[in-house]
Amino acid sequence: MSLFAQQLINGLFIGSVYGLFAVGYTLVFGVLDILNMAHAAVFTLGGLVALWLIQTAGMSIWLAFPLAVLFSGLLGLLINSLAFVPLRQRQDTYFSGLISSIAMSIIFESAALGLFSARTVRFPQGTVPIHIWQFAGITVTSLQVEIVLVAAFLMVILTQFLKRSRIGKAIRAVAENDRAARLLGIHVDGIIASTFFISSALGGAAGILFGLYFDALSPDMGRSIELKGLAVIVLGGMGSIPGAIIGGLAFGLSEVLTVAISGTSNLRDAVAFTVLFAILLLRPSGILGRGRVREI
Repeated sequence: MSLFAQQLINGLFIGSVYGLFAVGYTLVFGVLDILNMAHAAVFTLGGLVALWLIQTAGMSIWLAFPLAVLFSGLLGLLINSLAFVPLRQRQDTYFSGLISSIAMSIIFESAALGLFSARTVRFPQGTVPIHIWQFAGITVTSLQVEIVLVAAFLMVILTQFLKRSRIGKAIRAVAENDRAARLLGIHVDGIIASTFFISSALGGAAGILFGLYFDALSPDMGRSIELKGLAVIVLGGMGSIPGAIIGGLAFGLSEVLTVAISGTSNLRDAVAFTVLFAILLLRPSGILGRGRVREI
């Protein structure tokens, strides 16, 4: 029983990172009805930039984290300007934007390879002081708790921002109907740019937390989470932010429980995606999906 409880706790921690990453995905999808395939590269660069700031600039994680998140948000603005804005008036804007975002992802990954080389790097020892607590046969570290708290804090801030702030309400209006929003005087292009900034900032934050949790960063680490992020937003319901959070937790739990039951990690991804298929057979729109996919 203690092993089962331990895996549930581990699933909560990794699931919170998956959820944070997927929220960035679904935020852009909710506004543009298009997937930003460069999101995984921003996830990677966010973690690597935080590592560089700590190692080279001598910053603490508490300063490097917000700066790396800001850098990731600026990457989102760059992606929007280069990969989406020039193609927005084309009839095939969705398909061409998807392809151009894949191109941006390849460029970013190549830049990461050139700057950090093709090797696994780690945060310096003591970057985050770690305390270990044990009770009833369950082990929890302070780092795990901090990761969940940071992810939950960012998700709550995003939710309240979208509900209460003027920009958040404008994002929801554009997601509902961009033409009507434009007629109401909303600067649609500016709102889309803001959405990319927020989305990429969340992706970069997820990359930093992922690197801290596994104590490993590499220029291609985004590949391992890209398909999982897509699976999470499909599982939770395309365009649904609460669905992305729940889907991330469910996906993380399915992974760790598979390892606990089978005793091997070889079946982890296979079982997780099998669960995804089974849920979609019962509920094609996802856990919190609706008939309409544009939901913020």
